[in-house]
Amino acid sequence: MRDMILLGLGWALALLSHPLLAQDTFSIVAVDVATGQVGSAGATCLDDDDIATGALIISDVIPDVGAIHTQSYWVPANQNAAHDQVTDNGLSPEALMAWLEANDVQGNPAIRQYGMADLVTGEARAAAFTGDNCMDWKGHIVGPNYAIQGNILLGEEILTQMEAGFVGTEGTLAEKLMAAMQGANVAGADTRCLDEGVSSRSAFLRVAYPGDDAENLTLDLVVAITPEGVEPIDVLQAEFDAWWSGTSVAEDGAAPAPLLITRKADGEALLKWSGPTPAEMVVFDSRGARLQSVALTGPWTAWRPSTDGTLFLRLIDANGDLLSTMQYSGTSPTPNTQRSDRE
Repeated sequence: MRDMILLGLGWALALLSHPLLAQDTFSIVAVDVATGQVGSAGATCLDDDDIATGALIISDVIPDVGAIHTQSYWVPANQNAAHDQVTDNGLSPEALMAWLEANDVQGNPAIRQYGMADLVTGEARAAAFTGDNCMDWKGHIVGPNYAIQGNILLGEEILTQMEAGFVGTEGTLAEKLMAAMQGANVAGADTRCLDEGVSSRSAFLRVAYPGDDAENLTLDLVVAITPEGVEPIDVLQAEFDAWWSGTSVAEDGAAPAPLLITRKADGEALLKWSGPTPAEMVVFDSRGARLQSVALTGPWTAWRPSTDGTLFLRLIDANGDLLSTMQYSGTSPTPNTQRSDRE
């Protein structure tokens, strides 16, 4: 992610000469101390035609640490400095907000907006900053484990609806972030998109599980551009639903290799993996907590699930690249054969 955002100060200065191309609009950063997950989601009325990856440029997810958003007249130097202050100097969210205000690369923090949440102390912390000269409507909401911020908004209700979706949703951090994004699924949430009848033009949702590589997050959904009149949050929801149900495909677009699971009467399962080896199956519970890791070195591997509940399986190759994801229920009658397209 950092390599992607190192676009150079010259690009940022070019953006600043076009104010409407220099904004990012509504977003949320959040953490879940119970599972160790950190997440980031947001959207804007810009897309890949305006700036590479659209809304995604604001997101800096640091696995096992937290997530930072830098938005409104986005400058990569400020984003990189924020990252370094957290990773190198261990600044808390509150301390980072103060540091960014005092050390803006262009000496103009009044046009910036930031949000951060972390869990490095074992407790959730969050903070946000909204400069007085950000474009209206502007503001932020900070909760115990989340920060929601936005500018160029239809009104305050965009943020309060995002908060209601996040707080009112039972489930994993990913589900709560998706619900927060649906709270902003309102025509003109970013007022520049009002005439088009959509909330935004690009959106993203990212969650790092404990131990993730920053360049290979467990959940990394990006809707960089949408056809005119198509709601990107709806597209994001569809991609999220596919990921959640275990029907996601490999990055090259090929269908994932099937993992066949046959559950024996004694609770043990046999895994038949037809994909590349060696591979690793990482097992998570319904809250996203990592439970087990199983090496897949041949066509058949014995596995004893640590629980009978619903599990989520993530298969990675020797380089750590994602091969496939699927959902498995240990409560199904035996024998029970599952694959990525059949539960």
